Amino acid sequence: MAERNIPEDDTPLSTGINIQWFPGHMAKTKRLISDNLKLVDIAAEIIDARIPVSSRNPMIDSLLSGKKRMVLLNKADLADDRANRAWSSFFEKQGIAAVMTDASTGKGMAEFTSVSRKLLADKLKRDADRGMNKPVKVMIVGVPNVGKSSFINRIAGDKRAKVEDRPGVTRGKQWIRLSNGIELLDTPGILWPKFEDESVGLNLAYTGAVKDDIFDFESVATKLCLKLAEIAPDMLCKRYKLDSISDIINSDDPLSIIAKKRGFLISGGVADTERAAKVLLDEFRSGKLGRITLEQPPESDQ
Repeated sequence: MAERNIPEDDTPLSTGINIQWFPGHMAKTKRLISDNLKLVDIAAEIIDARIPVSSRNPMIDSLLSGKKRMVLLNKADLADDRANRAWSSFFEKQGIAAVMTDASTGKGMAEFTSVSRKLLADKLKRDADRGMNKPVKVMIVGVPNVGKSSFINRIAGDKRAKVEDRPGVTRGKQWIRLSNGIELLDTPGILWPKFEDESVGLNLAYTGAVKDDIFDFESVATKLCLKLAEIAPDMLCKRYKLDSISDIINSDDPLSIIAKKRGFLISGGVADTERAAKVLLDEFRSGKLGRITLEQPPESDQ
């Protein structure tokens, strides 16, 4: 199936984000998920803990309707701890078990196993009473680049799932048998049909879920800088030794302030805003700015 660029009227982002969309591939993935739900006991959706709304495909809820469910708040160590707890509570109130994970450190792997078994406690007891020892089968779903393959590799203890920093790398389903009586069904990343809201595209760009070379890098970094000035002013000031957050908020070019503070200058003493943009995005994504969550749950008072 040939690739198609979504025209800008389908992706109304002033930042120039123009996502490569694979309509045939995504339709096939929807069918694959729907057709294979009957083979599994639980559907586990992996999302980015920093952007729990933007990193979810809006059709997932309807696709998984009627199935026991779990949400894995991945990259939780990069997100604000209070926000992690608030989001966990938010999903639990919807009847969806929530587990905070971090594939890079292994956090949450044991809890994933225990929660999976807890969700199926009645079924496992019935099987045991009949002398049966069936594995717990869990389907893993999620949009690309939220850490799905990294999670599977970590919990499986090998490189069964291919990891690559670009969307759509897992093309077909595959079963991964763990040593603890759990079998995982990996599925291709299911994208959003199109961006309906500029903030969704921006959040995905901030966190690196879409490739940096498909959007206006400096424009996105500028918007992130202003966002951080609003929600994490102390962290921004501390990291870049800013005199006052108002310097960022009131500036026509906040990246130039960061560039000058870091000594990023080019000939003539001009601020190297391109370098400042790359550093800001890299340091946000790596957690060097601190643990920051960009989206709060509706019921949160933060």
